[in-house]
Amino acid sequence: MKNLKSWRYPMFLLTGIGIANIGEWIYFLSLNLIVLKETGSAFAVSILYLIRPAAVLMTNGWAGSIIDRCNKRNMMMSLDFIRAAFIAVLPLMFTARSLFSVYCIVFLIQMANAMFRPCSMAYVTMLIPAERRKRFNSLRALSESGAFLLGPAAAGLLFIAGTPIFAIWVNAAALVLSGFITMMLPNLENEPHVHSPRQKLSLAVYKEDWKLVYRFSRTARDVMIIYFLFSLVMTVMPSALDSLEAAFSKEVLQLTDADYGFLVSVSGAGVIAGALVNVFFNKKMPASLLMGMGSLFTAVGYMIYAFSDVFWTAAFGFFLLAFFLAFANTGFQTFYQKNVPVDIMGRVGSFYSLVEAVFIIVVTAVFGAAAVSSSVRGIVLAGAAVMLALAAVLCSFLFAASKRRTPDVFQADQCKQT
Repeated sequence: MKNLKSWRYPMFLLTGIGIANIGEWIYFLSLNLIVLKETGSAFAVSILYLIRPAAVLMTNGWAGSIIDRCNKRNMMMSLDFIRAAFIAVLPLMFTARSLFSVYCIVFLIQMANAMFRPCSMAYVTMLIPAERRKRFNSLRALSESGAFLLGPAAAGLLFIAGTPIFAIWVNAAALVLSGFITMMLPNLENEPHVHSPRQKLSLAVYKEDWKLVYRFSRTARDVMIIYFLFSLVMTVMPSALDSLEAAFSKEVLQLTDADYGFLVSVSGAGVIAGALVNVFFNKKMPASLLMGMGSLFTAVGYMIYAFSDVFWTAAFGFFLLAFFLAFANTGFQTFYQKNVPVDIMGRVGSFYSLVEAVFIIVVTAVFGAAAVSSSVRGIVLAGAAVMLALAAVLCSFLFAASKRRTPDVFQADQCKQT
């Protein structure tokens, strides 16, 4: 009974995150369909995919400074309500037939998303004791995996019962519900041991915060090298490769629309299976092993996919890479929570997300341009090979770091937080 009670707030948090994730899938699929219907242009839809990294570029240079100085729970709750309000406004923009206004609203929603992620990571680190974080992170991975399947399924049912506009309203309601669930979580920064100083933000303060991130990156060099390598392997390279996924499947593998749909379903099954296995077995594996094994086998899955000539080989590659995603993400989140002080977590996460967004834009653009003049298979093979090599380098750094086990040298009181 005591153990169940201790998991009450973490389960509230997981419920809120799960509802928001399902709603995000409903919103994004609905938005794609509405924009395509209103414009008849695939290019107009593709702009929606560019708005997210653009919003990260616009937001993350300063968002971390606000996150680390604000009440995390209240900020998460406010961001849920803000996103719900903006999403609720979207149908009015379509009624007015103002595509530019739609893009502006989506941009603001993505700015809120960019702030929510590092804010929730800091709050989770404060809420969950160190010995339970790996378990929580595995359950979070399962929740996100469930949203990967339930979100599109729920969207499909809503499209049958109503319209994509109706589905967008449902998403707004889901975010309101998530906000109220967040309101039920403890206000940790009212506790006496939590220090959250406040000062009027200015350009000088932002510069000091960037310098602080630089000092931390130098002091915890091994930690940030691992962070950056993981970002390249699990976010940057997959984003670039996924941009060619449809072209590879259609032009190289000669798949029909039904075959391609089934291929995506296979990856969904892999995500769920991996998340379930991860929940039951992650306790026996250190975070570094989860992180290294997950990233390496994800890269191997992409490599199998890149070499495939028939559907079933591609399906096996998809299943393998999807299966190990939960292991990699659980290991990474636990590693990050352990090695980055919570009172600078917002600034560190926001800054490196900014760098990550730049890399995503550049690498995706290079892959897309190269695919115009070269074979799609050649580009996908080269990208998968680079991803596998980076994963091997990441594993070597993780192995070396686990052997050293150096004590933390960058303490919270060294941050000189303003």
